[in-house]
Amino acid sequence: MQRILFVCTGNTCRSPMAEAILKNKNIDGVEAKSSGIFAINGGDASTNAKQVLVENKIEHQHQSNSLTHKEVEWATLILTMTSSHKAAIAANFPAAAQKTFTLKEFIGEDVDGDVSDPFGGDINSYRDTFNELEKLIDAAIIRLKEKPST
Repeated sequence: MQRILFVCTGNTCRSPMAEAILKNKNIDGVEAKSSGIFAINGGDASTNAKQVLVENKIEHQHQSNSLTHKEVEWATLILTMTSSHKAAIAANFPAAAQKTFTLKEFIGEDVDGDVSDPFGGDINSYRDTFNELEKLIDAAIIRLKEKPST
């Protein structure tokens, strides 16, 4: 079983969309969750993130979740939206460093490449981020199939 944890800042935009995209693919043996480095537990996904998921016919119930040892231990792979998220995990959860990658790093793109942050932007910013995430997650799925978890 591969358990993938997507991590962003507030767990209201990028990581919930990434979680929803991966879950919507219905891949056997793959589970997904999301958390935020500075998330407030129980918050809703942003209005525009929810709208973009609806536009793409993806149903997803979400409540924001702060990153804790429980989530880190659950995950077999942690995929962050930015290099600063990755650094924060390495600093706060050193044992997780070897299973933590930026999403772009995991698929072999720029190690320091960040997923665009639509927070505070208009609906088109969220659409752009959704499209970016979908492309990256499709590439990550290929990579996961090449390298099964142990």
